Amino acid sequence: MLLAFARALGEFGATLMVVAAFRAKTQTLSVAVYEAVQAGQDDLANMLVYIISAVCITVLLTAGYLAPGHMVRR
Repeated sequence: MLLAFARALGEFGATLMVVAAFRAKTQTLSVAVYEAVQAGQDDLANMLVYIISAVCITVLLTAGYLAPGHMVRR
């Protein structure tokens, strides 16, 4: 489930098509990055990319920690 979440954060094509239909109600981080780049707001786009990267790294590290066979050394 964690890996699916991390993968979904990077999904862009299908998300752009769905979000375009509900532009006033929904927005995802990947679409927000796209719109910030299109508007020339590079600082905002960079900040959003850092947020996405931090969340993905946290999720992947958590998945690795929770994986079967992960041994805790004491």
